[in-house]
Amino acid sequence: MLYYLFEYLDKAFNFPGAGMFQYISFRAGMSVITSLIITLLFGKRLISFLQRKQVGETVRDLGLEGQMEKQGTPTMGGLIILGAILIPTLLFAKPDNIYIAVLLITTIWLGFIGFIDDYIKVFKKEKEGLAGRFKILGQVMLGIFVGLVMYFSPDIVVRERISEKEIIGNDEAFTQEHLGEVPSLFSPVPVKSTKSTIPFFKNNELDYSTFLSWMGEGYKKWTFLIFIPVLIFIINGVSNGANLTDGMDGLATGTSAIIGATLAVFAYVSGNIFFADYLKIMYIPNSGELVIFISAFVGACIGFLWYNAYPAQVFMGDTGSLALGGIIAVFAVMLRKELLIPIFCGIFLAESISVMLQVGYFKFTKRKYGSGRRIFKMAPLHHHYQLLGYKEPKIVLRFFIVGIMLAVFTVITLKIR
Repeated sequence: MLYYLFEYLDKAFNFPGAGMFQYISFRAGMSVITSLIITLLFGKRLISFLQRKQVGETVRDLGLEGQMEKQGTPTMGGLIILGAILIPTLLFAKPDNIYIAVLLITTIWLGFIGFIDDYIKVFKKEKEGLAGRFKILGQVMLGIFVGLVMYFSPDIVVRERISEKEIIGNDEAFTQEHLGEVPSLFSPVPVKSTKSTIPFFKNNELDYSTFLSWMGEGYKKWTFLIFIPVLIFIINGVSNGANLTDGMDGLATGTSAIIGATLAVFAYVSGNIFFADYLKIMYIPNSGELVIFISAFVGACIGFLWYNAYPAQVFMGDTGSLALGGIIAVFAVMLRKELLIPIFCGIFLAESISVMLQVGYFKFTKRKYGSGRRIFKMAPLHHHYQLLGYKEPKIVLRFFIVGIMLAVFTVITLKIR
């Protein structure tokens, strides 16, 4: 909203400094700072409020070191994260931008589902919280909404790269040597596209419509039948992966901050025609505004670490973890980078796979041998290392290091073809 205010002040009164608001980098920086201020100033107040209301975590005794010391720690701290994302975004981004609007709805919707889950656990004293089928239903509804918007909205478009053949034309004297002297170009007309990015391939674009080419003429209009289920799967997977990772002080928060910083790089280069041209990646008009949102996201996660780092003064609960995972999933899809999720969300993926392997192997061995056996000492994966004797802060820090390595590798996929 401040963008439009200062744009008016700049044009009408030549107000000093107002022109800075036209720069995404400036607004992104202000978004981070504001997000940090909100978490640091209001986080303590919310924690005190939760303590007065006795909104404490109920911990099951699993025999883990230091586990029972967490009993009674305030939960639902994800409200701090949500506020620190929403307020800076509304202040510094263009709220009428379609990408920003979708992410605001995503944040509120998943935050609301997580809040209901935490409310049932804390106030209704039902340990299971919101039934899993209702969580999944909420995620499916979000996936359908985001998928339909992306597929049918005229504001979500790309500008496709003009091929070498189109640049050269029919000039037979034009050689490969001359081609290096010709700048890469994007089509001047934005188009609807169902393409996504495939890492490591030279022609690194996948069109979802190709999976329906067997349908014959007009098959592309049915691409949403492929795209929406894929989106639903991604939202469910990443959102639940973040939820499983939220089992140690600061683990999910710090990992999400690293992932957010990675997505900020992709949002900036994908929304800038010069960087997109240089890197030979898909140019997505108007997606640069996503940098402001993800900057608030990173600031909120880092600010929340002030209170969530070991020993945690507050837990985010499902209010925060479901929202963080869903935001990451939707953000990646809108940037057409969802196929990179297994890399930059590698921590979430490992946590999820460890649970699936543990449960699957236990059930299989119970049917076959009469007693269930386990692959890990405990799942999710971070508890496995805890039972191996590693201290919680060391496990969290090492997961951060792995997360940073995955983030760096994800960024360099821009040049690995």
